Amino acid sequence: MSVLPLVFTSGWASGINAYAVVLLLGIFGATGLTDEVPESLQRPDVLIVAGVLFLCEAVADKIPYVDSVWDTVHTVIRPVSGAVVGALLAGQSGSLSDLAAGAIGGSTALASHTVKAGTRMAINTSPEPVSNFVMSSAEDLGVGGILTFAMFHPEAAAIIAAVLLFLGLVLLFLLIRRIRRFLRRRAQRREEKRLAREAPPPP
Repeated sequence: MSVLPLVFTSGWASGINAYAVVLLLGIFGATGLTDEVPESLQRPDVLIVAGVLFLCEAVADKIPYVDSVWDTVHTVIRPVSGAVVGALLAGQSGSLSDLAAGAIGGSTALASHTVKAGTRMAINTSPEPVSNFVMSSAEDLGVGGILTFAMFHPEAAAIIAAVLLFLGLVLLFLLIRRIRRFLRRRAQRREEKRLAREAPPPP
């Protein structure tokens, strides 16, 4: 079960930024920092694609409302990525079944993605863009820092990830009112656009 903490941590990180997880794990494996990373994540083409997508996310994730659209698109991508990475890590080490690792990685990624997406909806109720940039930068640094820490101290990193996930879920519960306000505003804008398209042309 030695790979379990790394599977959990990578799943938590995948729910926040799946491309960063693939990129960092691939680099860690390619540079010999760890033997836990399978060769499929170390391939140059995988690293290039992950790097390009990471840069795209780094930009989209810092723009108000665009970040929420990006999160919506990645509601499936992040949990699937967490499950796949978890299964690959388990297959590489042989200390945990692929199915169990995929379930742990995917469910953890889904939970952390829910926290990320919900928190961004709450932040987008504020008109200023600074909070989006600060939150996105903190997430990127957190994913990179904790995933790197997991290479040397996987159990401690998993505990930190679990605490952050729990605190995020509590925060999400406290922000439900602001999230509902965001969803109402977005639905109202869609309705206004629909009415504008259906309005008869001026005589």
